[in-house]
Amino acid sequence: MKEGWEAVIGLEVHAQLSTESKIFCACSTQVGEEPNSNTCPVCLGLPGALPVLNRQALECAGKAALAIGLRINTESIFARKNYFYPDLPKGYQISQYDKPFSEHGTVEILSAERDEGGRPIEWKLKRFGITRAHIEEDAGKSVHDIGDPGKSHVNLNRAGTPLLEIVSEPDFRTSWEAYDYVAYLRRTLQDIGACDGNMEEGNLRCDANVSVRRPGEPFGTRTETKNINSLRFIQKAIDYEIARQIHVLESGGKIEQETRLWNEKENRTYTMRSKEDAHDYRYFPEPDLPPLEVSAAWIEGLQNSLPELPETRRQRFVKEYELSPEDALTLTASRAIADFYETVIETSGNHKAAANWMLSEVLRELKNADDDINASKLAAENLGAMIRLIDNNTISGKIAKDVFAEMWANGGDPDTIINEKGWVQITDLAAIEKIVDEVIANNPKQVESYKAGRVQLMGFFVGQTLKASGGKANPQAVNDIVKTKLG
Repeated sequence: MKEGWEAVIGLEVHAQLSTESKIFCACSTQVGEEPNSNTCPVCLGLPGALPVLNRQALECAGKAALAIGLRINTESIFARKNYFYPDLPKGYQISQYDKPFSEHGTVEILSAERDEGGRPIEWKLKRFGITRAHIEEDAGKSVHDIGDPGKSHVNLNRAGTPLLEIVSEPDFRTSWEAYDYVAYLRRTLQDIGACDGNMEEGNLRCDANVSVRRPGEPFGTRTETKNINSLRFIQKAIDYEIARQIHVLESGGKIEQETRLWNEKENRTYTMRSKEDAHDYRYFPEPDLPPLEVSAAWIEGLQNSLPELPETRRQRFVKEYELSPEDALTLTASRAIADFYETVIETSGNHKAAANWMLSEVLRELKNADDDINASKLAAENLGAMIRLIDNNTISGKIAKDVFAEMWANGGDPDTIINEKGWVQITDLAAIEKIVDEVIANNPKQVESYKAGRVQLMGFFVGQTLKASGGKANPQAVNDIVKTKLG
């Protein structure tokens, strides 16, 4: 941020709710079907067709609202939001306006200050307000013809897909705060099964409202950058817009209230249209839907059904398992990963070793395989058992890597593997001493150099001994015996 300026950022996150059918009809929400095949008179808005609210969408919205600290209203009203898009078949969108489904929440999340390369410098607990989260339907999708720039096609399969629009307070002052907040929402919604969080397919997308001001001055004129479908693009688009607005104002210009789009190839925003205000949409209550009423008992039931949430778990991992905020974030990226990690801890009794194996070997293999932890042949209990074998000196760290590779490739428990392979660690001091004597006898020049002062050769003798033992000799015993033998 340029000195003497402050950004004011508010975010609108549109999350597609995880339902098999659309919000007001039985059409499928399956992605990849033939264009305009998942449509019916209701989602096309044909005369005489009446919408019926999807119960599953309501439950997803309720869980999501409670998970991010919002109050669910026992009565809310659907409204028609009137505007023209080529891919909006009815000419209006069924949304909510003055009486939303949920409102007035606050989230407390870990957010990091970053250096110019995006690396975290310092993590702090920060609070951000959420104004509301309301239920609405999505529009269709315009597909522009690359071969003929003068042509566009409309695919209405997405029209009527259930959305939860989460509107924040203008509480963000940096692009990285916005990045961490959207990442938090995505992780939370995925964890409770309310939204799959797939940003590439548009199932989670963000509108960023940005203005700049001199510190202490009233809010400036804001622009809205629409439909950003990547966490990194959110951060880049906000930074670009901040810099652009400061440049305009310092050059004597004026910021226009407008809607802009992000061009990821050019790394810039550009004007889409002038920005509408609420009155431009001519909201009025949806005549074909009654007020949405939910009971206190229904809300309580949803609240009781929620698991431990990712941010709560992340902060617990930092305190309970002494993880860094970055490592805790990685190990709570999905419920499956976090559950796996805690099972490894329960089995091994060693949370530090469990974290090391998860963050290095397990996650590397998952990335290489482009797979989910639940599809892995490696069982958490077996990884924990292997760590126990390291801790009680049954196997060395070197042998453990071979055991891990075998379990990852073929499954199985570590005890069976090391017995079948003959990988049990050598702890017999006499046997180790015999190997050390052979190594020393075979390397007289290195012995002479060591005694002449090249003490770093200690590592050479230890390494040669471990190699001669096939990696099975106890490393600490090898180190002690080599020291004694070399005087």
